[in-house]
Amino acid sequence: MSRALPSPLIDYFRQSRVALAMADAEGDNHLVLVNAPFCALTGYTPDDVVGRNCRMLQRDAPNIEPRARLREFLDRPTQPNVRTPIVNFRKDGTPFVNLLYMSRLKSIDGQTRYIFASQFDVSRSQPDMLADYDAQLTSTLGRLVPIAGEAGIVVEGTLLTIANSAAIVAQAKMMLADLDSAPDA
Repeated sequence: MSRALPSPLIDYFRQSRVALAMADAEGDNHLVLVNAPFCALTGYTPDDVVGRNCRMLQRDAPNIEPRARLREFLDRPTQPNVRTPIVNFRKDGTPFVNLLYMSRLKSIDGQTRYIFASQFDVSRSQPDMLADYDAQLTSTLGRLVPIAGEAGIVVEGTLLTIANSAAIVAQAKMMLADLDSAPDA
């Protein structure tokens, strides 16, 4: 059962210009909160996704390596965060490569309470757009730390995972090319 979300976190999500989602750390990691930029990116409303696992965005895309990285993150409580490109689909069925960043939000006693996630469409992005997103995500995380702290929640991880933008864009383009060349099912 989900606990009540601290109101400073809800306000923070509402004000962020970066696509954000938060999932319960227990059970199937169902979403408990998404913001307007998440809805604009995916085409889904909060009613469509809250209570469901975000893997629904993957549909039938193989995502072998990204899924392995996400499983490793979820299975290893000592791993503070993960960042990986992954093929997702908008509500209308349009594929995009999502640069997914996930970290743990822990209570003061060290228990993981939520999984925090940020999404960014790198499908057709240029490195300068990704650099701007990286700057926005850095700023977003910088503002999250004191807000979460006031609510008794510690944000795990560092910003060291936010790097190598050009390589990520290249990987995203290869993922899209693979998706475009796959035979229709």
